[in-house]
Amino acid sequence: MTTSRPNQIMNLPNILTMARIAVIPLLALLLMSPSRSAGFWAAALFAVASITDWLDGYLARRMGIVTIFGKFLDPIADKLIVMAALIMILPFNRVPAWMVLVILGREIIITGLRGIASSEGIVIQASDLGKYKTIFQIVAIIGLVLHYNYDWFFGITHTLLTVNMHNVGMFFLWIATVLTIWSGVDYLIRFIRVIVR
Repeated sequence: MTTSRPNQIMNLPNILTMARIAVIPLLALLLMSPSRSAGFWAAALFAVASITDWLDGYLARRMGIVTIFGKFLDPIADKLIVMAALIMILPFNRVPAWMVLVILGREIIITGLRGIASSEGIVIQASDLGKYKTIFQIVAIIGLVLHYNYDWFFGITHTLLTVNMHNVGMFFLWIATVLTIWSGVDYLIRFIRVIVR
């Protein structure tokens, strides 16, 4: 049986992944308040955590230290922070409950299917649809967390534009929900084909 040595687990990419999980309680605490300032800091924290999602994978590949632990923990960290954000804004009616159910349900089902495939020694790679889904989810959640109207001043044209961030978030959430269903069905079809073969 292969075991991971401590220096294999405690590398920079894995530390970033664990840090992403560690900030979830702080994110949840900020999202318990519907205030504008709490939403701003929660959005900033979520955005930084989302950047580390890209950064840890990039560093692991660049430094040649991709580990089984990292492959296992990274998608869990992604799902946990998305779930935390969506669940915490539900009581403030910022997001339809059915959309949250679809997004979380898809993640649970696909994680289960990945576990089954892995137990059979099969790796089904994530498709581009899944990557696009994640990007739209991140943008949508940032918009929904910011929620309020924000004024944007364009100095060149001397134009003041008021943007409702909730509407921006909902626009991207609709796209994310469609991609969530699409990518989930795509993964299920590929899973069935591989298992049958």
